Amino acid sequence: MSTSKDPDHFFQSTHSLAESERKSLKSKNKNGSPVRLRSKILAVTADPSCPGNAIFVATSGGNVIRVMTDEKDATYKGPTTPVTCIAISPDGQKLFAGCWDKTIWSWSVADRRQLLRYRGHTDFVKCVVTVRLSLNDVIVSGGADASIVVWDVKTGKRIHVLKGHTRGVLGLAIDPLTYDTDDNLKDASKDVTIFSAGSDREIRRWRIGLDKAEQLDAEQPILAHETSVYALRFDADGDLWTASADGTTKCLSRSHEFQPDATIKHGDYVRAVAIDEIGGRIVTAGRSEDIKIWDRGSGNLVHVFDGHFDEVSGLVLFEQRCVSVGIDCTVRTWSLKTEDMQNARRKQEVDQQRRIAGEDVVDDQHTKTVAQGGLTEEEEQELAELMQNDE
Repeated sequence: MSTSKDPDHFFQSTHSLAESERKSLKSKNKNGSPVRLRSKILAVTADPSCPGNAIFVATSGGNVIRVMTDEKDATYKGPTTPVTCIAISPDGQKLFAGCWDKTIWSWSVADRRQLLRYRGHTDFVKCVVTVRLSLNDVIVSGGADASIVVWDVKTGKRIHVLKGHTRGVLGLAIDPLTYDTDDNLKDASKDVTIFSAGSDREIRRWRIGLDKAEQLDAEQPILAHETSVYALRFDADGDLWTASADGTTKCLSRSHEFQPDATIKHGDYVRAVAIDEIGGRIVTAGRSEDIKIWDRGSGNLVHVFDGHFDEVSGLVLFEQRCVSVGIDCTVRTWSLKTEDMQNARRKQEVDQQRRIAGEDVVDDQHTKTVAQGGLTEEEEQELAELMQNDE
């Protein structure tokens, strides 16, 4: 144990003190032009009304914040416990947020008015998506209670409660080949297929309509990973990419009944995955703090962006710009263009040589800080334990 006399260090091991010092030093870097919030960022989604320039983030402070990629824009308030997931209605007019309080909050995007609150989960809400079926907007949510709930947006009532997972549901993804956003706004689809992933390492498929919902291949869930699957992401070809606590990202091929046909070994728990369709690359991030860029064809590592000083919790791509968010309370932006990554690599090499020579490395990029409430010490500990439980 450490013998430090600092009261903040009581009962901390030498290792934990060293880790705190490492994060403190690394927090000073300005890689990715960070926007700093006052609360941990647990989830992110793009703002469809401002493509390429704005995102919504869910925070441990209980707020949803709209962030332009270089500054805070608006705050949606109401929850008093951490917000874990967010989604936008098909018409872009409503914002939904799953919360530790076991409910889903909603707001008007335009004026931030609180709308309905959806109650029915018996444990934390972990993931949420929205779709339009037969001119009716519905929410699909997954919870730590191992259930998937389908909600009527207008009434707040539960339409279906789906059971299949044996542990918490961590991720949901809409199968794009069963749901066309533009056509569905014109009442084209009666049902949609949604994939779910959970702490039980299973990936399950569901056909969901207003009148009926059923699990597809209930006795044969997809088992591609050794442990928890955190996130699911479809690519333009309709193949499914995963992010798992086993340290890998896998491509599940549609033509092979969603069995793995490619594996990327990130090296630590992978919380998020994104696909750069223009550059033919895969982006992974998670507990290692790095943003790793991989060549999709060969699976080779192309580049590593270093900036976050705690776990990365989410990724959003705007063509070849990657926005990452993390438990370190920062939003960072990275260019995936080949020339820009080459320049970033050269800068990393120069900075490393200067550090070896004992020189100070000063970053001329800017940092913006956004004021917002944080968690109590007890809540911080609970959040850390819950993220460990997902694994």
